[in-house]
Formats: sequence, C-alpha cells, structure tokens
Amino acid sequence: MSASHNSQGAIAIPPSPQQGHRRRISTAPTQKNVKEVILTDLRIEAWYPSFYPEELIGKLAERLFVCKWCFKYTTKLIQFMEHSKCCELQTPGSIGTLLYEKGAISIYEVDGEENKLFAQNLSLFAKLFLDTKSVFYDVTTFLYYILYHQNPEEPNEPPRIVGFFSKEKLSWDSNNLACICIFPPWQKLRFGQILMGVSYELSKSDGRLGGPEKPLSELGRKAYIHYWAATIARLVVRLPAKKKISVQEITEATSILPEDIIATLKEMDLMERKRDRDGHAYVNKSAVISWMAMNRVDMMGPVDENAFVTQETIDE
Repeated sequence: MSASHNSQGAIAIPPSPQQGHRRRISTAPTQKNVKEVILTDLRIEAWYPSFYPEELIGKLAERLFVCKWCFKYTTKLIQFMEHSKCCELQTPGSIGTLLYEKGAISIYEVDGEENKLFAQNLSLFAKLFLDTKSVFYDVTTFLYYILYHQNPEEPNEPPRIVGFFSKEKLSWDSNNLACICIFPPWQKLRFGQILMGVSYELSKSDGRLGGPEKPLSELGRKAYIHYWAATIARLVVRLPAKKKISVQEITEATSILPEDIIATLKEMDLMERKRDRDGHAYVNKSAVISWMAMNRVDMMGPVDENAFVTQETIDE
C-alpha cells in the first residue's frame, strides 16, 4: 500500500491493513504520526493522526509524500518522484464512473470493492484532517464520490482531487453519507456544500429519505445546518403568497429527514411563537428572506440537477 523501491519506478504494494469499517482499532494512534504531507506539489500540515502502518512510515514521519492522483505514499523522495512519472491515475476517468459535471467541477463514483487500494489510501490521507475515533478500511461495502476541480489558472493541467464523500452501498439507517472530507487547501470554497447536495440528489433518485451518519462532529454539524437551512430557505421563498407547507412536504421536496428540518428551523430561530388552533408553528417568509440576506445565501443551490450524467448523456 505504500513504499518499497522497485526497478520499475513505481511504488510497491505491501499487504493492506485488514481492519473492519466499523470496528474501532485498538492500536489507533493518539499522537500525530505525520507532521506534514507533500501532496505532489503542495505542502500541507497534518491535523490529526492517521492509521499509516508504523513499519512503513515510522512512529513520526517528518514528511510524508502522497501522490495527488492515487494517494499512494512513501517517506522516500526518490521513490515518490519515480512514481509521479508513471502513476496510472493522472487524469479523471482513469478510475470510477462520471456522475456529475459542471464547469470546473466533475464528480466520479468509485466502487470501493473494485478499487480497494485507492479507497484505502484515500481514507488514510483523509484521516489526517478528520478528528474521528475510528477509521474505515473495509472499503468493499462503500461507494466513494470523488470531486475533481479544474484550476482556471492552470488550464493545461489536469483537474485534481480536492475532496470526496463516501456512503454505504446498503445502509440500514438510510444514511446517504458516511464520511466527507474537503482537503485543507480547498476548504471554504463551497465544495463541501456541493458534495452534500449530490448526496441528497442521489437519495432523491433512489426514492429514499436520507441524511449523514450521526453523530456529527461539531464542524460537520455546522456545515450541515448551513446546507439544510439554505435548502429550506430557498424552498420557502419560492412558495406562492400565503401558501402553507408542512415539515413532511419539505421532506418530500428535499429528502431531508423531518428531525433534521425541525432542528434546523430551531437553529435558524425563525419559528413564530404563536401557533394556530391546531398547534402548528409557522415561519414568516419575510423573515426567511432577511435570514438569506444576512447569511449571504442566494437562490441558486450548490448542485445543478441537470448536470448529472445519465447513460443517455454518455451515449450521445
């Protein structure tokens, strides 16, 4: 999975860790085991420990070289440079199936069972920036949605991976997202909102309600509250004058779970204190418009429903 030198100039693949997806790892590192990552051409400080094998990176890697295309890793510069010349995943489409494409953004669906090494290495890298108590290695039961971004300042360079989310192929809890990570250089650019939007569009296409796996981290909760609030606000503002809408109707229109809608409305602090004779609470549309202005939320959602790539589009 990482780093022995060979005469072909690639990174050799020792046996992969075999921890289960939901099983807590007893030897999980409690202290940072990587100081900084060289993601091909970017230097990024690690935030949290990851589960890189100690026999491959040592107890504390001062610098870990990670391929920005396949996420294979090594502590050896020469091995890294040799691999970078011949990595087979240098362009989008080298792995996975195109799902969504609009402007500089493209998202590919990758099956963890068919691309186990890629999914494991991606998970190891993401863990450096996720404060979670467990990490997922049984990738075979998961789908990964990989977000590529084309830097407009580098039109001759191929798009690069800036983040992803994963979801279980079969979730008994109806979770539409298990893990989400936008890599540090590309945070606060709405990429997380795009991935959340895609996860809900997939729920709609499956005809199922869904939501992220819980409990959420504090940062995850803030990001989701923002997504839910903006989605609900856009829906309410588009309603005809004096049109009433129930929580269930919002759920049907957005695939957001009722409990998440109620929690979000409380967080927005827009529910009127007075209730009707049936005990229903109401939200004033003008208050929603004011909330959108104050929070800089426009009427255009993060995802374009028409940008999803269907089989018919591919055939054309």
